[in-house]
Amino acid sequence: MSPIAYPINPSQSLLAAARDSIPSEATAILGMIERAARDPAVDIDKMERLLERRERILAREAETAFDTAMAEAQTEMRPVAQDSDNPQTRSKYASYVALDAAVRPIYVKHGFSLSFNTAEGAPDLHVRVTCRVARGGAHRNYHLDMPADGKGAKGGDVMTRTHATGSAITYGRRYLLSMIFNVAVGERDDDGNAAGGNGAVINAEQLKTIQSLIVETGSDIGKFCKYMKVAELPAIPAARFQNALDALNAKK
Repeated sequence: MSPIAYPINPSQSLLAAARDSIPSEATAILGMIERAARDPAVDIDKMERLLERRERILAREAETAFDTAMAEAQTEMRPVAQDSDNPQTRSKYASYVALDAAVRPIYVKHGFSLSFNTAEGAPDLHVRVTCRVARGGAHRNYHLDMPADGKGAKGGDVMTRTHATGSAITYGRRYLLSMIFNVAVGERDDDGNAAGGNGAVINAEQLKTIQSLIVETGSDIGKFCKYMKVAELPAIPAARFQNALDALNAKK
């Protein structure tokens, strides 16, 4: 009596179904494994090496798919408007809620998932905020060390350590989210007004804040202006004030 078989369909075996779903290079390895499995005299070490090679191929293909999906997702993402006010620096910024609403539908559509957490390793009076970005069989880990000393922009105590820790985590999640997907903040289409000379620039108070941070961080003004793509500090667009603060605070 012939043994009873349980195929996926009358012409397809389980291994064949798996092989059809895997790209060509891994398919060839799977075929070798299938043939070796039918050979009672197969060398176990050889079988293990074939399996390890297949795992490496699949991992490489997952990385390639990750990169491709990331590029496709970023092409669909647009600048996020600044929807919140920072009374300490008299500036506007894009909240985590605004960023999340703008990018989550896009990255989920492309198969990405994000997991935020904290980890050890941050300097004193800092919190290390982490983000694990996963897609299929690939993932990448990102982290950012955020100050949690309770100090304000002018160096005074403005909050408790508990409050500062929560604030650092919130800031860290927001910064990581925009960094991972390279999202521009506060850089909206202005119908060419800025190019025509009608774009608003930072005010005197904002200029003073930037100058203080430059001194505090020991930054080179020329290099910072080049980074901001302006000839001098007063020419920094008002829409990019928060970007300037973020860059200087990150250095601090």
